[in-house]
Amino acid sequence: MGTVHVVGAGLAGLSAAVCLAKDGVRVVLHEAAKQGGGRCRSYFDPSLGLTIDNGNHLLLSGNADALGFLKEIGAPADALLGPDEAAFDFADLKTGQRWTLRPNAGRLPWWVLSPSRRVPGTRARDYLAPLGILRAAAGKAEGTGGTIGESMDCAGPLYDRLWHPVLLAALNTEPRDSDVGLAARILRETLGAGGRACRPLVAEKGLSYAFVDPAVRTLEARGVAIRFGRRLRTIAAEGGRVTALSFSDGEEAVGPGDSVVLAVPPWVASELLPQIPAPREFRSIVNAHFALAPKPGSPLVLGVVNGLTEWLFAYSDRYSVTISGADRLLDVPREELARQIWGEIATLGNLAPELPRWQIVKEKRATFAATPAEAARRAPARTAHANLVLAGDWTATGLPSTIEGAIRSGKTAARTLMCAETPARGAA
Repeated sequence: MGTVHVVGAGLAGLSAAVCLAKDGVRVVLHEAAKQGGGRCRSYFDPSLGLTIDNGNHLLLSGNADALGFLKEIGAPADALLGPDEAAFDFADLKTGQRWTLRPNAGRLPWWVLSPSRRVPGTRARDYLAPLGILRAAAGKAEGTGGTIGESMDCAGPLYDRLWHPVLLAALNTEPRDSDVGLAARILRETLGAGGRACRPLVAEKGLSYAFVDPAVRTLEARGVAIRFGRRLRTIAAEGGRVTALSFSDGEEAVGPGDSVVLAVPPWVASELLPQIPAPREFRSIVNAHFALAPKPGSPLVLGVVNGLTEWLFAYSDRYSVTISGADRLLDVPREELARQIWGEIATLGNLAPELPRWQIVKEKRATFAATPAEAARRAPARTAHANLVLAGDWTATGLPSTIEGAIRSGKTAARTLMCAETPARGAA
């Protein structure tokens, strides 16, 4: 195999580059920004005086590709932190009630028989509702199984207090309207795999500390050339192969034995290659950050129902909030959002009502809309160009837009190229 040009240094591109370089492939990594990480990176915010992530992300111990990636790049031992067992703290702002969801370690879900482990006011048989999701998705191609709303009852205490917040966080789309296949994959790989796969994990020291910086160091140690500040303008192709990449600072020839991994957002991929399928609708996420060290003993992650706040993260130096499917909030003034969210945090934590230093981050196109129509538009890794493959959480990973999906897509892209090269190696 000749040189592989990986375009895009988000987690998908980093994953592909790490996988290829591990096998001794010569890799050149191109990135339009001045740093790697894409939508999963850390930066210093002067208004807070703190380093924050451009989006809060919750991982689970069952995210095998993400955890394998961290091991491969030699990430620090404290890259991800979380409890020793699967435990999810929740609070209801309307009633003041609090509870902790505690799935047992094994696959047989006996925990639903214990009132102390499940959501208050629910019965064991209520937890059978997601079986409708699994049945509807069985044997169906992505985007063809219908919506969650057609497969399970989207009402009642358990839906309001568990399934809605969990599925909304995973899919970033109103669950009733979301693709049942994406939901089924999430359930199979997490709750369906038992509590061992459901332990919550947070990059407490930042996504760059955990994922990006160690990946860049690993790539540099393996001889990968990393070129930041290079925006891809056009792709030239002839005879079913990519022949050149035109960047903002010049053209890069793609030789007969060379290949390309295009790991860019879907709207960029569509501009470069209009013929490839890609999602066209997106959903936003709003994150709020407050420069106040949480009280000792605060839950690392707190699910919140009946409020604007959905997930409250208690980092060592700040409180951070994530609100998914947040299109309705894009036009709300930032200070108004900050005051309302802080009011809820103050209530939850018995804190002073005065607003600390704050920052609101609105990401308009955080993820593709996880509807059946958009799921059906996701492209596979392989393209019509023999030496061009795609990577990104928007490609057909079977997962919604997540860190796990992004890293999985990079591995898939790298393996697709290496498998295509195998016959040629054998013939030689």
